[in-house]
This record gives sequence, C-alpha cells and structure tokens, in this order.
Amino acid sequence: MKIDSLNTLLGEELKDIYSAEKQLLKALPKMAKNASSDELRTALEEHLEVTRGQVQRLEEVFQSLGKPAKAKTCKAMQGLIEEATDVMEEDAEDAVMDAGIIAAAQKVEHYEMASYGTVRTWARLCGEDEAAQLLQETLDEEGEADKRLTELAESFVNPEAEASGGEQASGASSKSSKGSSKSIFGKSSAGGVRR
Repeated sequence: MKIDSLNTLLGEELKDIYSAEKQLLKALPKMAKNASSDELRTALEEHLEVTRGQVQRLEEVFQSLGKPAKAKTCKAMQGLIEEATDVMEEDAEDAVMDAGIIAAAQKVEHYEMASYGTVRTWARLCGEDEAAQLLQETLDEEGEADKRLTELAESFVNPEAEASGGEQASGASSKSSKGSSKSIFGKSSAGGVRR
C-alpha cells in the first residue's frame, strides 16, 4: 500500500492502535492476576474496563472516517507485553513484583499516549474533528491511568519494594534510594513518572 497522504497514514496508524488495544485486552487480566496489592489489582481491572470502552471508541473513529475497523499487528505492543510477561515470570517478592508490573504498565501507557496524541493531531489537521475529539477522550483516559499508576508506585509500592530488598551482592556499598534521580527528560525515574 502506498501512503500518499496524512489521511492514509492516519488510517494505518489507527489500525496499529486498534491491534494494540486488542492485545492489551488479553494482557491486562494476566497483569492483574499477578499483582499482589489489592489497589494495583483493582487499578488494572478498572483499566481493563476502560480499555474495552477505548476499543469501542476506536470503532467509532473508524466509522467517522468512513473506514472499516481493521487491525494491523502492533509490533510495539507485542514487545511491551513480552517484557511484561518476562517480569511476571520472575521469582520476586510481592512488592518487587508489583513495582515491576507498574513499570511494565507505564511503558504501555506512555506508548499509548504517544500514539493517541499523534493520531489526534493528524485527525485535526485532516479536518476530522469528530475523530479528533474521540481520540482526545482516550488520550485523557490514558493520562489518568498513568497518573494512578504513579500514585500507587510512589505512595506504597516502591517504598515496600525497597524495604523488602536484601543485602547488596558482594558487599558493594548501596547508594541511597531516597529522593528520585532525574532522567535526561527531567522526569522522575523512581518507577512512577511525574506529570
């Protein structure tokens, strides 16, 4: 297929996002099952319901654009889900596992926010105002999910994970984990991204 316009590119990216959301519908129950914290499990289960609504909303976007709702395999989401699966297969203390699940879930949220922000902007540029509004609704939901994960990480999951840690291997001195280090983007890298 030749991508000869922004409108065509928009349609192709929507197929990718549609695939990503459908993959996530299968992954979220597994993540929730592996969470030991009731709060994290609840957050993941609630986001599963939100994701079902996002799939329906994407179908409305396709309809508003006069295109069939078709998925094109999202390789990025496949990779993110593989990483999450790898984390969940580790032998880890409950709080450490929860911290890993939050990290994996936030990678997914950030990928989705980047994707939805892009297609929302393209829809606006193409004069597809209805589609742009629907995509903005989903973008807002993804931002809220990310915020909630950050709150869980910072309020108790990460501190509990840190407290459950054993001695450093080979007597190496441990650096203080108090305070958060900054990444090159100026965001907290303490396992929950500040917004």
